[in-house]
Amino acid sequence: MSLRRHAFIGLGANLGDALPTLRSAAKQLQDLPQCRWLAGSHLYRSAPIDSSGPDYWNAVALLESDLEPLALLGQLQVIEQGFGRERPYRNAPRTLDLDLLVFGDLECHGPELELPHPRLHRRAFVLQPLLELAPDLGLPGLGPLHAYLPSVADQVISRSGERLEDRYCVSSK
Repeated sequence: MSLRRHAFIGLGANLGDALPTLRSAAKQLQDLPQCRWLAGSHLYRSAPIDSSGPDYWNAVALLESDLEPLALLGQLQVIEQGFGRERPYRNAPRTLDLDLLVFGDLECHGPELELPHPRLHRRAFVLQPLLELAPDLGLPGLGPLHAYLPSVADQVISRSGERLEDRYCVSSK
């Protein structure tokens, strides 16, 4: 029997039509089997970190899921592939990046998946939209995430006025 857990998904893109891509990917997240869309953050723009190319657009989505974490990760990778995601080298510019950031209180340190995501507290483009959806979120081994905001204050990021789901109706599965 599966246990329904909250899953925070990071979305990012900096190649092609990044904003329409993020909106379309969010719609596909809404339609994932055994998942229910709960919320989407505002869209954030930031310069690449440890990467190159144009600025990124990022957001975080909150789902409720009955899937096991590797099954959910597999579904995220299918969505990425549908948008032409390639992985030529680490931190390469991308048409779409979907990261499983947090999956309930689960900790996992395997070759395919690390939970919580190992760099989420070091990236303003993840931390700010994540805290927008869950301001009091604390994680095993990290504690309260809001405590990491000062350490990413030097990373330039701007929040748009648009939320991830502004462009379509949220399904009520």
